Parts: sequence; structure tokens; C-alpha cells
Amino acid sequence: MVDLSPRSWLSVALTGVLAMGTLTASTRSATARQDRVDLGRAEESALIAKLAVNSADLTRIAGDIDVSPGTIVTGFPPGEVLGEINTGNAVAAEAMEHAAAAYHDATGRPANGTISPQLGGLTVAPGVYESPRGFFQINGTLTLDAEGDPDAVFIFQADTELNTARVSNIDLVNGAQEDNVFWVVRNTVNLGPLSTFRGNILARNGITVDEGVAMYGRAISLHTSISLTGTATEPTTHISVPNRPPTTTSVTSSPNPSRLHEPVTFTAVVQGGYDGVRPGGEVLFKDGSTVLGSALLNDSAVARFTTAELTRGVHSITAVYLDGGSAVNEAWVYFEPSESPAVEHQVLNRR
Repeated sequence: MVDLSPRSWLSVALTGVLAMGTLTASTRSATARQDRVDLGRAEESALIAKLAVNSADLTRIAGDIDVSPGTIVTGFPPGEVLGEINTGNAVAAEAMEHAAAAYHDATGRPANGTISPQLGGLTVAPGVYESPRGFFQINGTLTLDAEGDPDAVFIFQADTELNTARVSNIDLVNGAQEDNVFWVVRNTVNLGPLSTFRGNILARNGITVDEGVAMYGRAISLHTSISLTGTATEPTTHISVPNRPPTTTSVTSSPNPSRLHEPVTFTAVVQGGYDGVRPGGEVLFKDGSTVLGSALLNDSAVARFTTAELTRGVHSITAVYLDGGSAVNEAWVYFEPSESPAVEHQVLNRR
């Protein structure tokens, strides 16, 4: 994803301990891997509302705006839409239908953890979470840790509301992606001024986006409206459908086969780029589900890891590109994480 907001880099990863009862500081998922919530046609939309989308001052929407069955969209211009505006037509109706189906899917999934309603300062693993008090709020930085799985899904279920504080932030690490984060709220959502928000909001009622918010995902109000407060000058209040440049990863091993306790080097190559810049960041090397180690990409987008600890037998080796942000001029580009096809590496007995 092309992220031009310096606010997104103001994250501080605060990690704590797992308390008895409610999960408080660092969580680990207790259920099997979740399938992604299917957004269907809503995938193309940055904003979907039943009644209206109202914008004031400078806002920038990268994606479609769909309103159905209502027909009200105001504030563009001075706001800017890098996509289509559909109101009261078949396209908007389809987007709303698919958004409603996604909402019911996400709300119907059983939670595997009850987590503190104050998410700021937590590091959260993939899973489905509910709040013991029915609401969520973010004051500070929430870190979502995919633990090396680019397809990891995070679902937060709130019975009442979701609120973010001024200059709050959501940080994605170890392969987490905005497309796989879902905020399911049975009432209202308010994104506070200058906050950076990541993921897809599926709310029954109103969504308010305050001045200077940078949101990477989708905001969907199933029963009412969305209100945006822009800025008087640049940078604008910004809502963007995730658009990370894609990557592909491959891995090789040498020598293959190897002898027991013989050093083996795994080489990962990450293909992709944006504006002449290659992907940067970390690559995990895995034997099945076990992480063997990691290495950083060099300027040629190649990472190497050497180990002599493989046991005798056949090992299924993959490389997972996690992304870490790459500097492009004065901005940051976030590439799409990717996992390589598996390579079979055989370890023989000693000579």
C-alpha cells in the first residue's frame, strides 16, 4: 500500500503480558485459522452507506462511494473521489447487498477470546475477539501481529461502539494486511482527529470520521450514514481502499540434498516494485509451520539464511515475505506480503 501519511509511522509497539481472565496486553489466538470475510462487490468501495455520505472541507477518497437505497452524497468537491460515485442504482445496491452479507458472516463467527475494550498498547494475534463491555476504543497504538501468515484474519466484534482517540494508530506487523482486518460494530463508530486506522469497518449505524484521519480499508454503514470532516489545508482527511503493490516470493536451498549437520543456505527472492523501488523488509524461512529463522532483503530484494540444524529426512521449506515499508522519496510504500511455493529439502545421513 502506498502510504503518504507520516502519522502512520508514529507507532510504538507496546507489548505486555497475558493476564488471567480477560486478555489484556498480548494475545494469542486459540482457534483454527479463520477464512477471510468475503466482501464481494464491496471490495471496490471505500465508503458504503444506506442513506448518505456527507463530507466537509478537504477529503480524499481512493475508491468508490456507494449509497443505497439513499441518493445523498455531498461535499465533492471540495473533496476528491478517485473512483466512482454510485447512488440509488444497481451498482450501489449490489455493493450494499454484499456488505450486508459480509456483516452477517463476521458477526456470526464465534469469538475465541474476550479482550480488553481498551486496545491501545496491545499486541494481538489472529483470531475473533469480543469485548466484555461491548465496545472497543483505541488510545495509543494497537499492534496486529500476523505471526508470519500473510492470510491471517483479525475480527473484532463490538456490541455497541468503536472509538479511536486523537493521534491513535493501528500498526500491522509480521505479514498482517488491512484487507484481512474486520471491525464489526452493532452500533456507531467514531474515528478521532489525526488517527491512523487500518481495516474494514462494518457498522450497523453511523460512522463519523474526524479531521485529519488516515484510514486504509473500507467504512460501511448498513443502516444510516457516514460523515467526514476534512482539513482546511493539505494533508487531507484520507480514506483509501488498500492498494499495496503485489509481490511474489520464491525460495531455493543449497546444497540439496545435504548431509546431517551440513550448513544449508536458503535463498529467497522477492519480485515486485513501485516507482523503481524494490521491496524491502524481512523474510521468514519456515520448515512446515516451524520458523527456522529470518533475514532482511538486500538492495536486490534477495534474502539468505543458513542453518546446520536440520534433522534427517525431507523438509518442506517456504519463505514468507513480511514487508517492512520501503522509502520512496519522502513517503513510504508498503508492499503486499507473500509466501513462496514449498521446496522439498532432503537431509541424508552423514557420510
